[in-house]
Amino acid sequence: QVQLVESGGGLVQAGESLRLSCAASGRIFSTYPMAWFRQAPGKEREFVAAITRNGGYTNYADSVKGRFTISRDNAENTVYLQMNALKPEDTAVYYCASTGSPYGGGSLSSSYAYWGQGTQVTVSS
Repeated sequence: QVQLVESGGGLVQAGESLRLSCAASGRIFSTYPMAWFRQAPGKEREFVAAITRNGGYTNYADSVKGRFTISRDNAENTVYLQMNALKPEDTAVYYCASTGSPYGGGSLSSSYAYWGQGTQVTVSS
C-alpha cells in the first residue's frame, strides 16, 4: 500500500511560481515511477509530468514543457513539481500518482495505482 499526500498549492498571479510536494509512505518508494496529473473544472484529468525510479528520466506534457520541472528525493520519499511562469490555464487540482510497482509509468493515468487527494492551484490573470 502506498499513501500520497500533496501540499504546496495556492493562489498566485500569472507569471509567478509554486512548488508542489508529494510525500509518500512506504519503504520502497525509490523503486516506483511517479507522476503529476491535473484536472481543471469541467475537464478530464490530464498528464503533467513523470519521473523514473531514480530520477534519471523525465517527460512532460507539451503545455508545461520548459516551465515545470519534476524531481524526486528518494531519501525523503518525496516528489516535487516546480512550476514557473504560471498561466491562468494552469489552474486545476494537481494530483501526484505512483505506480506502486517498479514497472510502468509514463503519461497514461491507467499506469498508476495510487493517487493523492489533490492540491488546488489557482492562477489569476
